[in-house]
Amino acid sequence: MAYNESVVVVNGSQVSCIGHDWEDIPDYLGEKYGELAKRLDLSFNQLRSLTALKVFSQLEELIVDNNLLGNDLRLPRLPRLHTLTLNKNQLTDIEALLEHLMEVTPALEYLSLLGNEACPNQLVSMDKDEDDYQRYRFFVLHKLTNLKFLDTRRVTQWERSEAQARGAFMKVVKPKNDQDARDDLKSESASVPYTPLPRGSKDARNHKGVFTKCRYVYYGKHSEGNRFIRNDQL
Repeated sequence: MAYNESVVVVNGSQVSCIGHDWEDIPDYLGEKYGELAKRLDLSFNQLRSLTALKVFSQLEELIVDNNLLGNDLRLPRLPRLHTLTLNKNQLTDIEALLEHLMEVTPALEYLSLLGNEACPNQLVSMDKDEDDYQRYRFFVLHKLTNLKFLDTRRVTQWERSEAQARGAFMKVVKPKNDQDARDDLKSESASVPYTPLPRGSKDARNHKGVFTKCRYVYYGKHSEGNRFIRNDQL
């Protein structure tokens, strides 16, 4: 893909490359601005990878809103990065993302994930409410303890205390949709052929007896249920 270097806007240590439908970060960007840029804005492109940022050693702020970044997102280690906005991408796995950010962005203080499924609010789903969003905040703050801002809100001392006390239990397990459930059932049915026999008697060559709990009750002559029946009623 050919890139037009004139689309890059530079103001001191701030570099902006907004709305150019880039599918990857061009090499020349790092070659010219990698050691200069402290703030890099790559919003409104088509980026699926950020590995080319490895030459941006001085980066402190990174804005990559409105791209196509998914759960396979991998950032190089950016020890000075304190601000990261990933709004309106395709992130769904919040735990995997946070574990990665813990490793590569140790100085992170501001994080915004609005517009991703990983951030449960009404921007992405009308069935989410403020309680869902608050649980998400507790979980994020449990992982990223240095955050001062999350999305559009400052982190409060109460949230820090709650995150420390119970944030580990705030992870929301995403339920399987109907198609996933049908696929699982189909897979299980294919791998285990149906048989009305107990599990222990499926092998025709195995003539061992099978012990199991019977659903039926014996009501014969000598059963407990017949203790009070007279002989002339039999």
